[in-house]
Amino acid sequence: MTNDQITLGAAMMLLRRHGDEAPTKVAARIGELAVEGDWEGLTFWKTVASKMDQILRAGSVQ
Repeated sequence: MTNDQITLGAAMMLLRRHGDEAPTKVAARIGELAVEGDWEGLTFWKTVASKMDQILRAGSVQ
């Protein structure tokens, strides 16, 4: 699996599991990682947030 597939899958899973709350949960996680100084984790979750935004803009959550 590519990193793109992993982050897209994570975004889709979060949207299915948390619905409208998914973006808030991702934002909270990004904040936690920033405070911890976990730059690698921060990069991953920012990419998940970007994928989630793309999904929501396209209206393709199933």
